[in-house]
Amino acid sequence: MPADQQPDTGTADAAEAVRALAARCAADADTTRKLSREVADAVRGAGFARHFVGREHGGAEGSFAELTRAVVTVARGCASTAWYASLAAYSGRIASHLPREGREAVWADSPDTVIATGLMPAGRAVKVDGGWRLSGRWGYVSGIDLADWVLVCAVVPGAEGPPAMRFFALPWGTWTVENTWDSVGMRATGSHTVTVEDALVAEHFSFDRQELLTGRNSSSDRPVHNMPLQAVAGLPFVAPVVGAALGALDAAAATVTGRRRTPAGEVKLVRAAGRIDAARLLVEQNADTADSHRLDRGLLARAERNATTAAELLRDSAGQLVALAGTGGLGETHALQRHWRDITSATSHVALQYETSAAKSHANALLGPAEE
Repeated sequence: MPADQQPDTGTADAAEAVRALAARCAADADTTRKLSREVADAVRGAGFARHFVGREHGGAEGSFAELTRAVVTVARGCASTAWYASLAAYSGRIASHLPREGREAVWADSPDTVIATGLMPAGRAVKVDGGWRLSGRWGYVSGIDLADWVLVCAVVPGAEGPPAMRFFALPWGTWTVENTWDSVGMRATGSHTVTVEDALVAEHFSFDRQELLTGRNSSSDRPVHNMPLQAVAGLPFVAPVVGAALGALDAAAATVTGRRRTPAGEVKLVRAAGRIDAARLLVEQNADTADSHRLDRGLLARAERNATTAAELLRDSAGQLVALAGTGGLGETHALQRHWRDITSATSHVALQYETSAAKSHANALLGPAEE
């Protein structure tokens, strides 16, 4: 169903209240490096975790466009809160690939179950009677301190040829957390390291990583659950950056008063605002394309290019806003410096780099495959 025909789930409407609360708590979250339970509960109550969960489990099966609007709204107050909300939603979409018995267990108590995900294959698993034996250590698992379940990716022996990769779902209490997240920005995302030691994981709590990459979901026929990872591109990571940049714009504009309001300052502010809006349009285009379920190679490549281009525009704009505000904007109590640090940290994510994400696929779409 096209994005303009999909009913709203209410998440975007609820996001404004989450933004206001997150903004009030942002300074404390930045200092303590964790979200408060009140903020985490507000994210859950607004419907982020259930956004992509199937209706048969009580979920909303919402659109990419609505979620993107909601995440942008929350990030205007606190980028770490928006990052947590965004990844909780997208983790629910990833969990839709689990076999039905596994999905029913994950969402047995509520479709608002919060799942954290370690996307990179960092552990190993072997087949045993009753399922898999899993061990490993996964870094940068955002929101793990607030999660009910975790999804991690591990290497498994291939039947023939090279090893394969699978995702595994584990409930709270079956992993340990090392507090390794010490980034200068996005401090309260809780992107710590998860360790699993020789856990027995039932077969219905596992699925082949190729399903996520290709978008061929053998467990759900819902369109939103059958989108390849490339189509989603950097949406989970770049949408919070858009909101953070809008927050930075608000904070910088508040400094352009009295004698500081000069023609040169106004031009700098307007230039930054234009670039932020351009980035936002690129991100919204990606969300609309994902909702349209069109999967030709050119659109997939454009989605990756849009995400990385938006990240670059937003990072540059944040730097311009800090330069405009001057020393005052860098005070520890000023929201501008927090947004600037958050944007700088978030845009370092591997999914938002030309070299690792967008350049090759879009160059091939424009020029055709390179000659050998």
